[in-house]
Amino acid sequence: MKIGFIGYGEAAYELSTGLKTEGLDHFYAYDVLLQNENLAGALKEKAARTGVELTNSISEVIEKADIVIAAVPANKTLEVAQSVLGSLKEKQVYVDVSASTPDIKKQAANEIEKEKALFVDAAMLGSLPVNKHKVPITASGSGTDRFIELTKEYGMNITKISDQPGDASALKLIRSIYMKGIVGLLIEFLEISKKYKVEDQAIASLSETMDSKSFEETMNRLVTGSALHAKRRAVELLGSIEMLDAAHIDAGMSRAAQQKLERLADFHFAERFDGEKPASWEEVIDVMQQG
Repeated sequence: MKIGFIGYGEAAYELSTGLKTEGLDHFYAYDVLLQNENLAGALKEKAARTGVELTNSISEVIEKADIVIAAVPANKTLEVAQSVLGSLKEKQVYVDVSASTPDIKKQAANEIEKEKALFVDAAMLGSLPVNKHKVPITASGSGTDRFIELTKEYGMNITKISDQPGDASALKLIRSIYMKGIVGLLIEFLEISKKYKVEDQAIASLSETMDSKSFEETMNRLVTGSALHAKRRAVELLGSIEMLDAAHIDAGMSRAAQQKLERLADFHFAERFDGEKPASWEEVIDVMQQG
């Protein structure tokens, strides 16, 4: 099997490095940085380490490859998809691993499918330097089944979620709300803990609470309990915000959480559920989305 990369940055480099260990040795890549004399040298050295043949154009990559992997910045996704029109072969698999929005992925798919090629929206949900080609990939789009079939012998970890382009990227961006958001919250928590010299006790206390149950059980308990007691918890959080302000520590995450609890209180869950806690997080979100 022959794999072509449009863009040879970290994603393409790590994927090709891993796939080479599985016995694949036909890789082709084009990167616009080849036109930059200050950066081309490093790119050529990197390609040489993995046995990747650098080409003079995107069309040359497409001509030589069975699978084309577009690994470009998110703001170039649609532009690159449009640039391959006229070069793609019928039923050729075009895999977009950029971090674009679902709407952009849908637009890119429309362009690729004009050529009767197959489009894959691929979202990588782990560390590429650690996992390389075995990084968990969630995929959607018309070419997903074919992509899985072509790569099944080479150790890739691909999970199909639908035939709709954009679904895989939506999952990645949704996951990022938590994964990036929790970092901001942790920074705020650790800053104030360190300020008061209670970091060891604070971390141990939270560890005991968070480690006692599974993530899903903890999530369900926090969401349903907060729905019932949102107003009280919003008021309590004001004390935390006051403490952060007094310590001259940015309270942005706590303020956002306090506002979210205030919004939750506006739905009057205690009245809706006769003073009982909702049975599941789904009941809470259903009420909020129904308005």
